[in-house]
Amino acid sequence: MSNTNTTILGIRLENRTQNSTALQKVLSDYGCFIKSRVGLHDVDNGTCATSGTILLEIIGNDNERQEFEAALDAVDGTVVKKMAF
Repeated sequence: MSNTNTTILGIRLENRTQNSTALQKVLSDYGCFIKSRVGLHDVDNGTCATSGTILLEIIGNDNERQEFEAALDAVDGTVVKKMAF
């Protein structure tokens, strides 16, 4: 992939109350690579669910994107999926 490609990361976070602080730290550490961020909050029967999904549009060269993905993947409770155009 070159720098001109668009990369979308989908992050599924389980056990939000326990894992969200570590995830937020990674998102802050790599904030300069995030072009767009959308949070999809799960609600189950009117109650906040313990999981959630975040969509990120990221920029950066191949090495920077791979490093960011690896850091996200290392957070407990995360599953990271990628779409590249």
